[in-house]
Amino acid sequence: MSLGSFIRKQFIDILQWNEDRDGVLAWRHPMQDFEIQYGASLTVRESQMAVFVNEGKVADVFGPGMYKLTTQTLPVLTYLKNWDKLFESPFKSDVIFFSTRLQLGRRWGTAQPVTLRDSEFGMVRLRAFGVYSYQIADPAKFYREISGTRDEYTVDDLEAQLRNMVVAAMTTALGGSKVPFLDMAGNQGLMSQSISEQLAPVFDRYGVKLDNFTVENVSLPEALQKALDTRISMGMAGDLGKFTQYQTATSIPLAAQNEGGIAGIGAGLAAGAALGQTMAQGLGAAAQPQPAQPAQQPAPQPASGAAGADPVQRLQQLKDLLDKGLINAADYDSAKAEVLKKLTS
Repeated sequence: MSLGSFIRKQFIDILQWNEDRDGVLAWRHPMQDFEIQYGASLTVRESQMAVFVNEGKVADVFGPGMYKLTTQTLPVLTYLKNWDKLFESPFKSDVIFFSTRLQLGRRWGTAQPVTLRDSEFGMVRLRAFGVYSYQIADPAKFYREISGTRDEYTVDDLEAQLRNMVVAAMTTALGGSKVPFLDMAGNQGLMSQSISEQLAPVFDRYGVKLDNFTVENVSLPEALQKALDTRISMGMAGDLGKFTQYQTATSIPLAAQNEGGIAGIGAGLAAGAALGQTMAQGLGAAAQPQPAQPAQQPAPQPASGAAGADPVQRLQQLKDLLDKGLINAADYDSAKAEVLKKLTS
């Protein structure tokens, strides 16, 4: 190496990652035209880990702490490089920092409805959504399986893959549970636990630890949801015949107290029926045949203008209906006028 090349070469004596923004899971320290000074300082903060990669192979992994990079602190890299104990020259290696912080409140959901066989509704299409949290637990495995040699790897890059795994596990869990939709919606806690148990080993394969998984909602398509709402309403009503009778019985006293509106109409109909029944009883009494009289005595004739039952009795019946509130004053006056008219005609 010429003197000019040696002077132009830049050396790194401090390796660290300040995490200047959220959402970054892996960050590779810029190493182009740089070499790491022997004895350089490596600072790994809490919620971070660092991985040294030599020629594409994971070498040494560091947890939180401050390290002086020597052959003693880089045993795997020393072995790969065939360094002896007297090695004190600058060296090249990829250094990648990983964030091990919990990634909270990450959303998941079914992009398309999942078709399942339900014991009560037959074939149904379900939608589900919720939240989950995770963190990088094994950076070496995460590097090999997920992030690779990219300069930066973010939560958005990762979750495009995680969501697919979540939906696949959820579909398997729901399809194999044989739990009716109504019971499933009421036991979301148990469902969350079941799906979490299936997802944990899948996440672990990629060096990711699933911290929490929650199902917030399981829903049906709009048309089936309307049918379910109708079924629930009918169940709440119970026996529709008895329900109708109850409504009719409770509406009559209220209608009798209100002469206006629909209630007043109902009271008028009830009073009309009672008045008709009273008049029919009077007319029926008048239509009954008179007992046979001796031949020498002619049958008595009704008084002039008197037709049917005793008008005084009929008027008294009308007065009783008015006093009991079964008819109003207008109905009473109209019926009384009718009786008087027949009496004087």
